[in-house]
Amino acid sequence: MKYTVVFHRTEEGISVSVPGLPGCWSEGDTEEEALENIQDAIHEYLSAVAELNRGQETHEVEVAA
Repeated sequence: MKYTVVFHRTEEGISVSVPGLPGCWSEGDTEEEALENIQDAIHEYLSAVAELNRGQETHEVEVAA
């Protein structure tokens, strides 16, 4: 899957958020490090959501762009 990420650059480094996954963010000293860290954060986020929804009736829908 591909997710849009937004970089927030400050004097302390780069934080990165995922608008499509509220509350999913990470940071790094460099752009490369921030991208690696956000990939880990996305995996953890999706794992947590899957655990919260375990046993619930779920469906997938397709949305045309």
